Amino acid sequence: MDIIGKKYLYLVISFIVIIPGIVSLFLFGLNLSIDFAGGSRISLAISEGVSDTTVDTVREVLNDKKIKTTTIERSEDHIFIRTEPLDQKLNAEFLSQLEQKVENFKLESFETIGPTIGRETTENAVKAVILASVLIVLYISWSFRKVPKPASGFRFGVCTIIALIHDVLVVVGVFSILGHFFGVEIDSLFFTAILTIIGFSVHDTIVVFDRIRENLRRMPGLPFDRVVNDSILQTMVRSLNTSFTTILVLFSLLLLGGENTRWFIVALLIGIVSGTYSSIFNASPLLVIWQEKFTKKSQKNS
Repeated sequence: MDIIGKKYLYLVISFIVIIPGIVSLFLFGLNLSIDFAGGSRISLAISEGVSDTTVDTVREVLNDKKIKTTTIERSEDHIFIRTEPLDQKLNAEFLSQLEQKVENFKLESFETIGPTIGRETTENAVKAVILASVLIVLYISWSFRKVPKPASGFRFGVCTIIALIHDVLVVVGVFSILGHFFGVEIDSLFFTAILTIIGFSVHDTIVVFDRIRENLRRMPGLPFDRVVNDSILQTMVRSLNTSFTTILVLFSLLLLGGENTRWFIVALLIGIVSGTYSSIFNASPLLVIWQEKFTKKSQKNS
C-alpha cells in the first residue's frame, strides 16, 4: 500500500472536509453557551408535558418582564430558557407571574454567569489550547533532536501541530454547523474535549514518528519517502485498533450516558476519527513533502 505515493490526494481530502466548517465559522461563528457568552439559563419541568401553548405563555411572560431572551428550547416535559444575565429578584418576579398562567411547573435549575466571567473563561480556554500546542512542538523537537540527518526534530514537531490544527478545525467546524442549524452550544466541556483530542492525536502521531526514527537508523540507505511509508504500514494496525476500541467505548457512553455529556462525547468521537486519519494520512505525508522541499533546496545551493 503506497500511502506516501498518494499523499496529495489525502491532503486534498482533508482540505475538502475542513472547508465547510471554516465557511460556517466565518458566516455563523460558534453558538457559545453562557459559560463563555455570559447570561442566565433557566430550566423548567412541566409535569403535564410541554405544549405549544405553554411555550407561548412562557415567551409572553418573558416579554412582559422585558427580559431579553436568546433561546427557548423544549423537550417532552421541560422548557430550557437562555436569557440575558438575570438577578435573583427578576427571576423570582418572572416565576411568580408564570405561576399565574402555567400550572404544575417546577424550577429545576437557575444559573447566571456575568459577561466578565464568560470572557475570562473564553480567554483561558484559548490560552490552554495555544499553550498545549507550543509545549507539544517543544517536546517533540527535543525528543527527536537526535533523529538521523537530514531529517529534523523541529520538522517532526511542526508537522504534528499541523495535524492537530486539522483535527481541531474539523471538530470546531462541525460544531459551528451543528450550532447554527441545531442549536448545539459550545460549553467548557467542549474545550475539555478539544484538549483530550489533542492528547490522543499527538500520541497516535508520535507512535508513527517514533517508528520512522527507528527505521531511519536501521535502514539508512532507503529513500526517506520509502522509510516513512513502511513505518506507516507497520504502525497502522495498532493505530486503527486503538482508535476502534476507544470509539466503541464512546458509542456506549453516547447511547447510555446522560444528556449533559452527549455533545462532549460527540466531539470526542469526531476528534478521534479525525486524529486517527491525520496521524496516518496528514502528518507523515507533510513530513515527506517538507523533506523533499528541503532536499531540493540543499541540492540547488550546493
